[in-house]
Amino acid sequence: MRDLTLTALLRCLSGVLLLPAWDVAAREFYFSPSSLEGDTLTQQDVDLSLFSHQNGQLPGTYSSRVMLNARAQPEENIRYLSGPDGVLQPQLTPAMLRRWGIKVDDYPAFAGLAEQTLLPDPLGHYLPFASATFDFASTTLRLSIPQAALGQSRAGDIDPASWQDGVPVLFADYALSGSQNEDSDHRHDSSQYLNLRSGLNLGGWRVRNYSTWSRTDDSHAWDDVGSWIQHDVDALRAQFTAGDNSTRGDVFDSVQYRGVNLASDDEMLPYSQRGYAPVIQGVASSNAEVSVRQNGYLIYQQNVAPGAFEIRDLNSTTNSGDLEVSVKEADGTVHSWTQPYSSVAVMQRPGQIKYELTAARYRADNDGHQNEPLFAQGSAIYGLNNALTLFGGVTASQDYQAVDAGIGMVPGELGSISFDVTWAGTTLDNDEHRTGQSYRVLYSGKIDATDTNFTLASYRYSTAGYYSFADANQKYDEDDWTQRYNKRNRIQASISQTLFASSLYLNGYQQDYWGTSQRERSVTAGLNHVFGSVSAHLACTYSQSGDEPSDRMVSLGFSVPLSAWLPGSWASYSLNNSRHGDTGQSVGINGTLLDDQRLSYSFQQSHTNHDGTDNSSVYSSYRSQYANVNAGYYAASDDTRRFNYGASGAIVAHPHGVTLAQPLGEQFAIVSTNGASGVRFRNQRGVQTDSFGNAVIPSLTPYQQNTLRVDTTTLPEDVDTDATALTLIPSRRAAVAARFEARIGYRVLITLTQENGRPVPFGALASVTGAVQSGIVDEGGVLYLAGIAERADLSVQWGAAQAQRCRAQLIIPAGSAASPAGIRTARAICHQENHRAP
Repeated sequence: MRDLTLTALLRCLSGVLLLPAWDVAAREFYFSPSSLEGDTLTQQDVDLSLFSHQNGQLPGTYSSRVMLNARAQPEENIRYLSGPDGVLQPQLTPAMLRRWGIKVDDYPAFAGLAEQTLLPDPLGHYLPFASATFDFASTTLRLSIPQAALGQSRAGDIDPASWQDGVPVLFADYALSGSQNEDSDHRHDSSQYLNLRSGLNLGGWRVRNYSTWSRTDDSHAWDDVGSWIQHDVDALRAQFTAGDNSTRGDVFDSVQYRGVNLASDDEMLPYSQRGYAPVIQGVASSNAEVSVRQNGYLIYQQNVAPGAFEIRDLNSTTNSGDLEVSVKEADGTVHSWTQPYSSVAVMQRPGQIKYELTAARYRADNDGHQNEPLFAQGSAIYGLNNALTLFGGVTASQDYQAVDAGIGMVPGELGSISFDVTWAGTTLDNDEHRTGQSYRVLYSGKIDATDTNFTLASYRYSTAGYYSFADANQKYDEDDWTQRYNKRNRIQASISQTLFASSLYLNGYQQDYWGTSQRERSVTAGLNHVFGSVSAHLACTYSQSGDEPSDRMVSLGFSVPLSAWLPGSWASYSLNNSRHGDTGQSVGINGTLLDDQRLSYSFQQSHTNHDGTDNSSVYSSYRSQYANVNAGYYAASDDTRRFNYGASGAIVAHPHGVTLAQPLGEQFAIVSTNGASGVRFRNQRGVQTDSFGNAVIPSLTPYQQNTLRVDTTTLPEDVDTDATALTLIPSRRAAVAARFEARIGYRVLITLTQENGRPVPFGALASVTGAVQSGIVDEGGVLYLAGIAERADLSVQWGAAQAQRCRAQLIIPAGSAASPAGIRTARAICHQENHRAP
């Protein structure tokens, strides 16, 4: 009974005490600093009023995410000052507002202000009903701007004024591969291949050269694939190109030229306003060499490990034109097929036009069996409405004239389909005159009911007298059957299908000719399926060209993860059968190593039933800051040996020096970190700053925001930075500069003592003279700072009075010991400013 009475009394008292808490959300509370250290802190009169406000924070420069009306803008380094209530206020300029698409010139309050002038008053003073609020926790600046103050924009649109042409650079982007071979009779041979893309950027001009070099024991060759100069035409959303290049192939087949070209660039448009090199898939039975040719040029060559491979980084020299793919195995066996390559069905948004104009000389294939006449070509694609697109074009030269007209449609939800007809008149190399028509149907889309994707499906029928411009320029050769008979029917398709949790794909084409039963045919089909954590694939390739014997290969493979025993690894098994009836089996272990998976490896053991040959192979690749390198070794029981190697990367000369880098891609960034070496970046395997503090970040997206982020978890012990993210918007083929303000120095815990022996008060603000480092003193007078040199002057303040300021000289002895975390300790006496020691 006594316990029950006591419980009831306590509940009653607690209820009374909680009554004043009902209006807690409407009050701002003040926490007395004396509660932390009692009377000692009170006597020191420390000023912690900044942190008594709900959103009070230290002023300074912060890397900020900018959200304008809930839409992301490029990140900015913005300086903030404390307002009367302690809340940070952004220091904005008219130039910043203009970059964000705000119509500064429409408001008189901005008149007379220079572009870089800091606005002294809140944003609402200049733009009625506008506001700027900084969320310190997420470092996000939220701008609320009336719609009338914003220029017309579309989702994802970026003002061309924000596009960066970059800095002057001179570079060479290379890919080198080679092999050393020994056959069963101990005869040796070797081969090397170099793919070289050189360039010069100056202002908005881009100069490029594409060359290849190949060598065998019997021959060597240097091919100049092309040189050209290019510049953006921002007002037309187009590219001007002069030199050796190729037309895009949107209406007519793509052709190589030497001359001038003006063509619209869809990537200058936002993603929401945009209306293809294919992925090449195959299977290698051993350490193999994959080669890709187009128009007679060797445009790609790479060594691959045994198993399934994909080529996703193909730099094609034209926008259409079949790709000849060959896989040369370690034992010399070659499998080949044709990968069809053409533009997709044409559709444009209402009112949008896509165009191309060319005046040039036709450029022959590398084999030289073509005429090279002067020609002019123009084409246009115009979106009439949501359902219809009209397109057409004209090609004219001395011996060839062609006119094309077509229409594209969107038949409901089935995708897009286009139909066009081309009329052509041709005077052949033997003076015969031919006329004819070619009819073409293109389809691209998805059938939702069956989940079938048609990446590209097309059919073309040509009459007996029709010649394309490339075919019309062929020199007559009685021994070449493809020149004696012009093209008749061509059908090609690229289809993918999901069925019972499996992914099926089919890529194929067939071409036949007038006057002969011979034809070209190529088919690649495959099936991928995942059983829990086990993946399986089945693939088949078949090709036939004229009277040549057909080539066929079937493969089956499995992959099982081994992460429970060896992180980042998996075991694989494959079974391959070729046209000759040879059956090969292989088992292997593959994986990646190091913290960012920049090192990969493969071990394979194989057996072939035809001659009982056993072989072993090892392959590895590594992404370093200077280049990507790879090497492989193959040995068979018949004493066949093969060693292959490769390296790809770039040498870039820029305003900060010369930097070795990984392959560049079209657009890239040159990063400078104030000489700090070893700085790494997120999602960039192997990339880090060199001994000069420079690095190259490859493969940026043009005309779009690219955010570079420092990997702060891997910063070297003597490097620190506050700016961890930058946003870049490069123009086409630009090399843009990015600077992270990194500091090189020690990480230090400093015990600060006043002249009277007392520790500097808790909450005192300390900063390094002439630098941006700052921090807050803790309750023991200890201050943490990073990036500090061996000598530094500190300015400390804990109030507005003269007696609440002092200065200290910090000296860190050379070779002083550091903790396992790389933090050193030091002591310093803080002298009053009015009588500090000399």
